[in-house]
Amino acid sequence: MTSTTSDLLWLFAATCGLMTALTIVGELLRIRTGDDNPVVETFMTRVRSWWAMIILFTLALVAGKVGLLVLFAFASFAALREFLTLTSKRKADHLSLALAFFVVLPLQYVFIGLGWTGLYSVFIPVYAFLMLPIVSALRGNPDRFLIRVAETQWALMITVFCLSHVPALMMMSVEGYPADRGVLLIAFLIMVVQFGDLLDFFFGRRIGKTRIIPGISAKTWEGMACGVICAAVIGGLLAWMTPFSVVGAMGMAALAATVGGFGNLVFAAIKRDRDVKDWSHLIPGQGGFVDQFDSVVFAAPVFYHVMNLIWM
Repeated sequence: MTSTTSDLLWLFAATCGLMTALTIVGELLRIRTGDDNPVVETFMTRVRSWWAMIILFTLALVAGKVGLLVLFAFASFAALREFLTLTSKRKADHLSLALAFFVVLPLQYVFIGLGWTGLYSVFIPVYAFLMLPIVSALRGNPDRFLIRVAETQWALMITVFCLSHVPALMMMSVEGYPADRGVLLIAFLIMVVQFGDLLDFFFGRRIGKTRIIPGISAKTWEGMACGVICAAVIGGLLAWMTPFSVVGAMGMAALAATVGGFGNLVFAAIKRDRDVKDWSHLIPGQGGFVDQFDSVVFAAPVFYHVMNLIWM
């Protein structure tokens, strides 16, 4: 057993301990407030869903590069499907959509697996961005063309390009940081963003008073501040997983949680525009893959490029 695998198993045990603590807190709140409190019930549903996702994510981490690439490629596929179900499409777009799902998406992850940094960094925002509108235009239907093309491009950027920056962290080479520990960077990013988001929800419902965007999201400034602070503390505790110092890990965690929090607001605005509560109902209490990864989607590319600028 390598040191990285040992650390992953230790991390899994520690995460299970933290989730057990959150479960106990939720049960105590349920006893105190009763079974019909919607905030507590939503919190507990999210905690239960997280137990299943933590086990799945840990198995992918232990499997290494291939396991993570397959996991996030599947997540991108599911998220892209969810996103495009809420967009305007015509028969003329069928070929470009097929190319997006079965050519662009898998190639993006193949390029990451091969370590072709220069290609996966521009493949979607340059080549797919230009190619897919050409394919749709050649089909000869100009009805709402700009809207159709923009929605497809936005869907690819969000659900494939941005999300693929999570496994791309495995490809980063930092002096003094063993290459096989890149999976720990992924675990670090996911944990600080998702736990920050969970604690943002909890504190926002308990002590939050000032909504950031009334009419779009229930997210509050107080809840978001608590979530970012908690993410920074968790990041400092997990600094051993990263090439950062304790202060650097806290700063990166706070940055990721902040960007992720505002990304959550963007997706809330899209859902309000489309008049839906969740992107899908695939994950109990969490909606769909887009609902689950909305914060990570925005945080991943920022985390990746800030790390590239400072630590590479």
